[in-house]
Amino acid sequence: MNSKSIAAILLAGGGFLASCGNKQAGTQMPGPKVVQVTKDVVTEELVTGTDNYPGSVVPLKQTELRAEVNGYITSILVADGASVSQGQALYEIDKTRYAAALDQAKAALEIAQANYAKVGKDLQRYQKLAEQDAIAKQTLDYAGTDLNNAQAQVNSAKAALVTAQTNLDRSVIRAPFAGTIGISQVRMGALVSAGTTLINTISSVNPIAVDLPVNQDDIQRFVELQKSKSTLTDSIITLQLGSQMYTHPGSISTIDRAVDPNTGTITVRVVFPNPEGLLRAGMNANVRVLNKQPQKQLVIPYKAVVEQLGEYNVYTVSDSSTAVQKRVKLGITDADKIVIEDGLKLGDTIITDGIINLTNGVKVTDQAPQPAAAPTKK
Repeated sequence: MNSKSIAAILLAGGGFLASCGNKQAGTQMPGPKVVQVTKDVVTEELVTGTDNYPGSVVPLKQTELRAEVNGYITSILVADGASVSQGQALYEIDKTRYAAALDQAKAALEIAQANYAKVGKDLQRYQKLAEQDAIAKQTLDYAGTDLNNAQAQVNSAKAALVTAQTNLDRSVIRAPFAGTIGISQVRMGALVSAGTTLINTISSVNPIAVDLPVNQDDIQRFVELQKSKSTLTDSIITLQLGSQMYTHPGSISTIDRAVDPNTGTITVRVVFPNPEGLLRAGMNANVRVLNKQPQKQLVIPYKAVVEQLGEYNVYTVSDSSTAVQKRVKLGITDADKIVIEDGLKLGDTIITDGIINLTNGVKVTDQAPQPAAAPTKK
């Protein structure tokens, strides 16, 4: 390629670049991003709201039924899931050998008592003879020892009789308290071992309790609620099951002895009447506790709060109309509003809608964005 051809190519490329430059100069560059939002302000109000606590339904009484004697199950006297009364017979274990052991113990006691009576009479005769110096004193001493031994045999036979009677009684498993029995873990003919075989579980139903974790900062408040006599009448503590409200209010029965150092919470037990049996052990529920604030509190719409990794933030609007993310500490809820305990001040402008499009420092407006101007033609 000669020098003239190279020069022609360079001139053509320069003309192309100049043409592109003219086109770009005629196109308007986009300005900074502006996000349309809805604004509100932080206000002060007297609040009567509710604190919500996750709770777990637990029975006040619950125990596992296990065999206390060995043997085969010969009778199941109650249906799975049935309501039972205290002392009601639930299961029977083969009692043949236990009945026989009881009869044997009774016979052994009768023999021991008869022997005791005989030795006692012998001692009385020896005592009369000893008064007349008709027998050796050693014989009298032996007779006294025999009586003591006979008394010990009677006591031993009585203890054996109690053991035999107890084993026979324990061959029938009874309900230790009134409640609901679960699904049987054994069937007819099953071999059970004393102290190891789980037969069933029974738990009380009415009343029933809900355990909830409470922050250690709120312990004093719950102590006062426990002492208050108006908790039930004022329905201060209520229960929410899914989207339904439970009809019976609750009262605090127990506050645990210690705070969990890992979570900083203490377990509070709330008791609820359960006449319809709607509450079942193991259910999850939401415990709502009325919280009456005596002074005005800072409140904002709840939808303005953004949760990120367990922290709560609110976007505010700066003097230069930019979004500024601030961490806040939340208080109680009141309908669609929530109390702000820290992080905002009265009169702050906050963003309630359009949050999904925000980043810290982005420009915001409450006006609809203007359409971009058409590029000028040259």
